[in-house]
Amino acid sequence: MNQNYIKPDNWSIIEEGFDKERVKSSESLFSIGNGAMGQRANFEEAYSGPTFQGSYIAGVYYPDKTRVGWWKNGYPEYFAKVLNAPNWIGIGVEINEEALDLNTCVAVKNFRRELNMKEGWYERSFMAVLQNKVEVLVKSTRFLSLDLDEVGVIKYEITPVNQDVNIEFAPYLDSGITNEDTNWEDKFWDTYNLAHDKNEAYILSKTMKTNFHVCTGMLSEIFIDGEQKDISPKVKMDGTSISLNYGVEVPKGKTTSIIKYGGYTVSLNHKEDDLKNASAAILRKASESGFDVLLNSQKNAWSKIWEMADITIDGDVKAQQGIRFNIFQLNQTYLGKDARLNIGPKGFTGEKYGGSTYWDTEAYCIPFYMATKDQLVARNLLTYRYNHLDKAIENASKLGFVNGAALYPMVTMNGEECHNEWEITFEEIHRNGAMTFAIYNYVRYTGDYSYIPEKGLEVMIAIARFWHQRATFSTDKNKYVILGVTGPNEYENNVNNNWYTNYLAKWCIEYCVQNIIKVKTEYKSDYERIVEKTSIAQEEVEAMLEVADKMYFPYSEKHQVYLQQDGFLDKELITVDNLDKSQRPINQKWSWDRILRSPYIKQADILQGFYMFEDQFTKEELKRHFDFYEPFTVHESSLSPCVHSIQAAALDRMDQAYTFYLRTSRLDLDDYNKEVEEGLHITSMAGTWMSIVEGFGGLRIKKGTLSFTPKIPKEWKAYTFKVNFRNQIIKVNVSQEGTSFTLEGSSDLLIFVEGKEVKISPNSLITV
Repeated sequence: MNQNYIKPDNWSIIEEGFDKERVKSSESLFSIGNGAMGQRANFEEAYSGPTFQGSYIAGVYYPDKTRVGWWKNGYPEYFAKVLNAPNWIGIGVEINEEALDLNTCVAVKNFRRELNMKEGWYERSFMAVLQNKVEVLVKSTRFLSLDLDEVGVIKYEITPVNQDVNIEFAPYLDSGITNEDTNWEDKFWDTYNLAHDKNEAYILSKTMKTNFHVCTGMLSEIFIDGEQKDISPKVKMDGTSISLNYGVEVPKGKTTSIIKYGGYTVSLNHKEDDLKNASAAILRKASESGFDVLLNSQKNAWSKIWEMADITIDGDVKAQQGIRFNIFQLNQTYLGKDARLNIGPKGFTGEKYGGSTYWDTEAYCIPFYMATKDQLVARNLLTYRYNHLDKAIENASKLGFVNGAALYPMVTMNGEECHNEWEITFEEIHRNGAMTFAIYNYVRYTGDYSYIPEKGLEVMIAIARFWHQRATFSTDKNKYVILGVTGPNEYENNVNNNWYTNYLAKWCIEYCVQNIIKVKTEYKSDYERIVEKTSIAQEEVEAMLEVADKMYFPYSEKHQVYLQQDGFLDKELITVDNLDKSQRPINQKWSWDRILRSPYIKQADILQGFYMFEDQFTKEELKRHFDFYEPFTVHESSLSPCVHSIQAAALDRMDQAYTFYLRTSRLDLDDYNKEVEEGLHITSMAGTWMSIVEGFGGLRIKKGTLSFTPKIPKEWKAYTFKVNFRNQIIKVNVSQEGTSFTLEGSSDLLIFVEGKEVKISPNSLITV
């Protein structure tokens, strides 16, 4: 834990007291989004102190040309940047001709902000003493509409405390923005038109290179003590910004407010020449509804999300706050409405990592979306990858692979690899296995096998071909080896025979062949189409199986564990508990050379494989590998603690499981890795959900149905969660006294609890 200023609360993220050192961290923590757009919690009024301005539009990106000191053949031409979009939230405020700026105020008192997760709004309030001695109370409420997802709303209220004042509101749009994260300081946006009409203003701009057209719009209304005023604004424009300036005389004790409706219409969803009209239409629709009606709609929309997705924890407010924060941010990032979109690692909260899609989606996020939404959402995520199959084949061909072999990208926006760190882009090939595993996971959970003959088998064949070609036969070992890779543990680069990568390669080939046989037997027309499209033949299948059958796995007889990779035992095996705390996190304290020579593990690697393929190993094997590797794990990846929490629970080590749960659930709230100001860790938040449902709840799929081995931390009185399993909703309530199940569905469901078969009937309570 590196910060502790967020107030514990069951449903809200709350900060009290203004601290300039916390501004950028809070901009991340209080971020809001609605799946189509999002923004950091920047102040509406001017702020001259350190800040990270960030607004983002789903699916809009820029191909920032790769910049490296030494160009290697095969490098991607660009690194896709999540674009900082034109700013629509800004409201300049002058009070008696002095700008309201919390960085220059004489005093800021009673500062408070709240992100209400239950209802989906963000509020900030404070009293400011300006240098001109004016004292004002300020309250700002903001949300991004789930129902009208091209619109956000701000209500900004000012009450003078000690004198009558003249206030000038200057709501503005600004497309002259830049990214925090750029390679060449390129200009990302071209602004080509500014327009205004009474209380409305618009900026039309397009991205350079990718040519996404965006209309950024705003519509403003002025009120005094709740009564709307008809004030004609003064218009100010330059090449990239436009403001509408309203002057208001406000008596002491009276409240004036501006309501600002704003947002984006994008050429992804509208014709380019209709963007301004579409923006005007949606903003006017929002204005006609009004702030209160839209806010009530927002509350109702979030209520429906929470009805299915909520996890309750009784007796531990910080744990409760943590899981709800994670679930909230996941839903702010991706709602499954648009199959062209995906779950970026920072969502709408920052720019680090670029791209919209990592392997995190397949390995961590799909289980969350399968269980908390309709299965179509998870199928859309799989289809997203199917639609990128040709690009994945192209990515592999650039590296010399042939015959339709596919290498899915480490980072992508459109299916093309756009990550430019060699040891990750070309060596962290384990991500290919996550694509096949996601298909397997989807089918076993939903029972929807139709995806495989329709789309999935083509993906699996292309991936199996890659593994077949990537493996090398070692005459010395009489085995197939995979050389020069990086596993999930990125603190080991360019290693040979990473166990997790080799195991995935073997499994992917075998699972692919199983499904070739099944589709050939049961879906003959699909099989014929697939054979014609892929030219897969029996000889190639047999050659693939030989690679799988003879795959090499490094193993230590001394320790009775698989080795993370060849040579791991050559390292100086000093455990993490012998590291001085001043040296943590090592990725911010040590040279990369020192990290690579150390035994320290960034995230679960072998244990990731044990998590994914639990049924293929004994509990004793898990125990040995957990005990051997966890002491070397520094958990400096957001994806690490959740896997360890699940496995500690499986081993009945509940104190450890609980500690790891708190770390994953409060990773950003408590800023464990000293980096929250860069944005939140969105995709790992799905791992937090898994920590409870799969870890403490022990949810697994066995014999085609749900299986539970419920456990509960001693710190909790009870917890509940719901899962949508094959279109029936099961609610699980685990307490210190026992576990109960209720079923919302139309037919009985057989499940397993602690290995025993239990029948649940609709609308009845079963306690075990």
